Amino acid sequence: MSPLQSKASALPVKNAPTFAAVGSPYFGILLAAMAVIVILSNIGASKGVLFGPIVTDGGFFLFPFAYILGDVISEIYGFKVARKAIITTFALSIFASLCYWVIIALPGFTDDYGIAKQHALEDALGPVPQIVLASLLGFLAGQTINSWIMVRLKERQGERKLWARLMGSSGVGEFVDTVIFCAIAAPVIGIVGFSMFANYVLVGFVYKTAVEFLFIPVTTWVIRWFKRHEPSYTASAV
Repeated sequence: MSPLQSKASALPVKNAPTFAAVGSPYFGILLAAMAVIVILSNIGASKGVLFGPIVTDGGFFLFPFAYILGDVISEIYGFKVARKAIITTFALSIFASLCYWVIIALPGFTDDYGIAKQHALEDALGPVPQIVLASLLGFLAGQTINSWIMVRLKERQGERKLWARLMGSSGVGEFVDTVIFCAIAAPVIGIVGFSMFANYVLVGFVYKTAVEFLFIPVTTWVIRWFKRHEPSYTASAV
């Protein structure tokens, strides 16, 4: 190797992506928050919600934040760590669903109040396993695609154009997630007919994507905060 080639190879690659290791407490906090949000969204999604002509479910205000946290994890820690976070959230949601099933199956009090509580639990948590299946398959596919696109764009852009990564990955990920979730969950929620289903898909996609877009300034600030405080993140642009 010539001295010129040696010198060139020693120079830092322009826009090379930087990712943090998972040694600090920050990743654990992000992972816990994402798992809790997804589990609560699964419970809320068992209730159909109507705002005039708009059809949605009770988890509509929570689920976009799982994707925002996924964006933060992908940008800071990279695709492999984000994939582990997605799989961990997937497993914890299945565990929660199994717990609901056990709680419902346990023998309860036989007085009127106990019977009423049992019926309430069955009505509220009974549909959740199918909702969980819909949510998890949508989340698994959508969040994985979202993370993959975001990291691939970062490999091209380095630390630049964070807003473009957030917008580009969110649109594709949310669309895949929404279609999968709605196709499986609609019958449980009580959505029947193509027009009502199309309304549900369109509203879900537009709403979740709009929330992510509106929160881009906040997401950007959070990501920059983590880049400054995560000890192993050493991007020169931070």
